[in-house]
Amino acid sequence: MNNTIKGQMKMSRELFDEILIVKEIENITNKKNKDNISRTDAYFKYYLTHPEINWSFLASMVSRNGGYNMCDLQGEFFSQLLDFSVRKRLFLTYERANWLIFQDVYPQLMLYEYSTKLHRPLFHLLKYFRVSNFMKREWELFWMVRNEKRLTHALIINEQNVIQKPIIEHHIYKKKVFQSLLFKLEDWFHLSCVLFPTCGGELFGASVNGFRKLEKRIDLGKRLADILFEPRLFPHFLEFAKKQVHTGSRNDYERFFLRKIGGKTPSIRASYPIVDHHIHEKKDWSINRRVPKSWLHGKIHHKHPIYLSDWYEKKQNEIKLLVALNSIVSKK
Repeated sequence: MNNTIKGQMKMSRELFDEILIVKEIENITNKKNKDNISRTDAYFKYYLTHPEINWSFLASMVSRNGGYNMCDLQGEFFSQLLDFSVRKRLFLTYERANWLIFQDVYPQLMLYEYSTKLHRPLFHLLKYFRVSNFMKREWELFWMVRNEKRLTHALIINEQNVIQKPIIEHHIYKKKVFQSLLFKLEDWFHLSCVLFPTCGGELFGASVNGFRKLEKRIDLGKRLADILFEPRLFPHFLEFAKKQVHTGSRNDYERFFLRKIGGKTPSIRASYPIVDHHIHEKKDWSINRRVPKSWLHGKIHHKHPIYLSDWYEKKQNEIKLLVALNSIVSKK
């Protein structure tokens, strides 16, 4: 058998293997993208297998916060402040955004895993999952130079661009959610915050401010990564993630507090059914959007303290006061 035939047979086998890989990744992604719990677990388990992919741990911790926000809507306080229709709309916004991100990024993570197993890059297969050319280039670069920080920043840039048009700029979400008085108040008072708990009952993190602006969300993601992987703090965050099963209830971390602060919130799966999603249209955001160098390499500035235990207690007391005032007004 001559070398040409052998080469063709090898190419045929590789092509067949790649078809199987694409199908397998599609199945795994759909299975793990069922709800906030399955997404959070998938991100964290992936990180434990591939600790060089820092973004995956960041994604798991941010996903935990997404679950807390969802469960707040069914909790003791917000169920008294907001009508059911408003709470449902907010939940579906959180859920849709997180589903879209997972549907885009998990195939990327899996292709990296298969690449490490087969000892050859498979990032040319990203096109079958309609992943941006920007991320294809970044994965190929990472395969060669192993710049973990740059890959983390690239994935943050990508995820926020993935949700920009279908969520942030979508006319329904824009009108019903992001231009609502509730969202503007929440944004203004920094009531939404990404928290990184420890088993010692401490909270660290950063506030979500200017959520509708792409560059502010990217800046937030980079600041959160900087906090999460700060050498002195990282072991405590990892300990919490390993010890505390994610349920979506804020009791997951409030149980470590010395005294009770917040109200009761249920778990995700006790609060919401599985939501069926579909992608109607997905375009490569990187074709028409330039990525400034500052997004990848810019210095990270923490304008506010990252220790948030006292801040959290203050905000919970403010929400309690708001609920009490609302109850008084409702009775008149």
